[in-house]
Amino acid sequence: MRIHYLQHVPFENPGSILAWAKANQCIVTSTQLYNNEALPEVSKFDWLVVMGGPMNIYEDDQYPWLKAEKKLIKDAIETNKVILGMCLGSQLIADIIGGKVVQNKQKEIGWFPITFSEKAKESPLFSFFPDNPVVFHWHGDTFVDLPQEATIIAESAACKNQAFVYNKRVFGFQFHLENTLPIIEDLITNCGDEMIPGAYVQSPEEVLSHPEYMLQDNQWMAAFLNQLKQMDAAGQI
Repeated sequence: MRIHYLQHVPFENPGSILAWAKANQCIVTSTQLYNNEALPEVSKFDWLVVMGGPMNIYEDDQYPWLKAEKKLIKDAIETNKVILGMCLGSQLIADIIGGKVVQNKQKEIGWFPITFSEKAKESPLFSFFPDNPVVFHWHGDTFVDLPQEATIIAESAACKNQAFVYNKRVFGFQFHLENTLPIIEDLITNCGDEMIPGAYVQSPEEVLSHPEYMLQDNQWMAAFLNQLKQMDAAGQI
């Protein structure tokens, strides 16, 4: 299986997804968009992973590669690829499929629980999650007004729309299950000025004091990918 990922900044890579891909003998390629690397043809990959980043999806003037990236994601959707968007990645997908990306009522940074919908829990892709799993967040925007073909599958106290599934093969996660300790440390180093105290913004110290959450998130990420790979191979998605 061939996985390609799109990376927007040096400090937000796929983290534990890369470890899973290596363990499953996947061929992994990437485009470092911040280095203006060329994008691949959609025929060159089976799965596409779109990472997070501090930019807004509408900042095409400041990040001119966004336009070409959106076209690649659109082409990948239209050619029935499996696509996984993380945070900014989910917002890019939401925009492409006809939704909107807007500023959330408040920033959500740190470890906070989400709640999966009852419909999501019926799917083998999400049925293994416990009630109210604690996941990692770092976002100020969110997606809204998704098309009928997209189903919202999770929410949190701070953000109503936390995840969606589109046409069974496209997944948008506002939260991060993939982040490793180096990624979280680099986020704090590079984006720590966003950690202004608030109801849903934790301090750097609090964020770094929960390695058990990070390890559990990575295990859930692997379980999701295992199930996704199995269902994809069986033609069940």
